[in-house]
Amino acid sequence: MLLDLRNPLFRNGYALMANTGITAVLGAGYWLLAAHYFSEEEFGRGQAVITLMRLFASLTALGLVGAFARFLPVAGRRTPEFILRGYGIAAATGGAAAVGFLLTLPLWGETYSVLAGFGPGLFFLAAVVVWAVFTLQDVVLTGLRNATWVPFNNLIFGLVKMGLLVTLAGALPDGGIFVSWVVPTAIALIPVNWLIFGVVVPRHVRQTAGPHREAPRLREVGRFLAGDFPGTLSVLAIVYLVPVVVATRVGEAVFGRFSMAHTLGCMIELLAMNMAVSLTVEGSFDRSQLAANCRNALRRALLVIVPIIVIANVAAPFILHVFGAKFADEGTMLLRLMALAVLPRVLIEIYLSALRARSEARKLATVQIGLAALVLVSIAALFPFASVNAVGYGMLLSQTVVALLIFGKLRKILKYGETRQLDVAHGSPGAP
Repeated sequence: MLLDLRNPLFRNGYALMANTGITAVLGAGYWLLAAHYFSEEEFGRGQAVITLMRLFASLTALGLVGAFARFLPVAGRRTPEFILRGYGIAAATGGAAAVGFLLTLPLWGETYSVLAGFGPGLFFLAAVVVWAVFTLQDVVLTGLRNATWVPFNNLIFGLVKMGLLVTLAGALPDGGIFVSWVVPTAIALIPVNWLIFGVVVPRHVRQTAGPHREAPRLREVGRFLAGDFPGTLSVLAIVYLVPVVVATRVGEAVFGRFSMAHTLGCMIELLAMNMAVSLTVEGSFDRSQLAANCRNALRRALLVIVPIIVIANVAAPFILHVFGAKFADEGTMLLRLMALAVLPRVLIEIYLSALRARSEARKLATVQIGLAALVLVSIAALFPFASVNAVGYGMLLSQTVVALLIFGKLRKILKYGETRQLDVAHGSPGAP
C-alpha cells in the first residue's frame, strides 16, 4: 500500500476513494440528523430540492469532468484560463436551466412548490451556480495530481453542514435542510479556489513547462467534448434525472425513503468512478503505460469494491434501519440491487476512462448514450410493476448488458502492452 502511494495513479485514486468513504459516512450522519430533527415531508422535500439543484448544476459541470481530467494535465500555461472557462460555462448553463424550471414551476408537482416566490427562487438559482463550481473544483485538483486535498475539503464541508443543520432545525423547520446544504458549499469555494489558483496551478505550470509541451487546442477539446459531453449527459440522466422523475410520481415521505437508499447506492457506484478518473489523468500524461495502468486500476478497484458490495447486500436492512423501520422496509431491495450493479459498472468505467485517455470520442458517446437509454427504458417499463425498486432492477440489468458488450474490447486494451512485448520478443519489426 505504501508503495502504491508513490504512484500518482494509485495516490489520486485512493484519495478519491477515501473522499467517497468520508462523504458517505458524513452524508449518512447528515441525513440521520435530518430524519431526527425534521418531519418526514421536509426530509423528502429537502432530498428532492437538493437532487434538482445537483441536476441543473451538473448539466455542463458533469460534462466537463472528463475534459478536465483529460486536458488539465497538459494545459500548461493555459491552465488557469481552462479552469475559469469551465467554471463559467458550467455556472451559466446550470443557471439558465434553473431559470427555465422556475418559470414553469407549476408543471412540476407539489414537491417543488417550495421554490415558488422571488426569494426562494433566487436562493435556488444561486445554489445551482455555487454547486456547479463546487463540482468542478474537486476534478481540477485531481487533474492537477492533487486529489489528496479533496477528502480534506469534503471532511470540513461535511462537518460544517451537519452543525448548521442542527442549528437550523428549530429556527427554520421548512427549508432548513436545503439552506444547511448550500451555505457551507458557498463558503468552501473561497479557500479551495485560493489553494487551486494560488498554489496548485502555479506549481503545475512550472513542473510541466518545456519546449515539447503544447497546450491543447480548442478544436481538440471541442472534438473530445463532442463525444464525451453527450455521454456524460446520459450519466447525468441516470444519477440525477431518475430521482427527479421519481419525485414527481410519489409522495414526499416515500421519496425521502427512496432517496436514502438511492443515495447510498450511488455512493458505492462512485467508488467505481474514482480510480477511473485517476486513470484518465495518468493516461493523458503517458499513453504508453495505459494498458498497465488499466490493469492496475481494475485490480485495485475490485479489491476495494467487491467487499463493499458484499457488506451492502448483507447489511442493507440494518444500515437503513438506522434511519427508521420504514426506510429498511422500503429501501433494502433497492440498495441491494444498486450495490450489485456496481460490479459491472467497474468494467464500464475502466473502459470509458481508457477511451477518454485515447480521445476516442465517438466510442465514448456510443457506450454512454446506449447505457443511459437502456437504464431509462428499463426503469420506465418496470416502474408500474416494481415501483421505486424498478430503479435498482433497471440499473443492474442495463449495466450488466453493457459490461458484457464491451468486455471483449476491454480485454484488448488490458492486454495491449503484453501483446506488444510478445510481438517484439518473437522478432516483429523493430525487434533487436
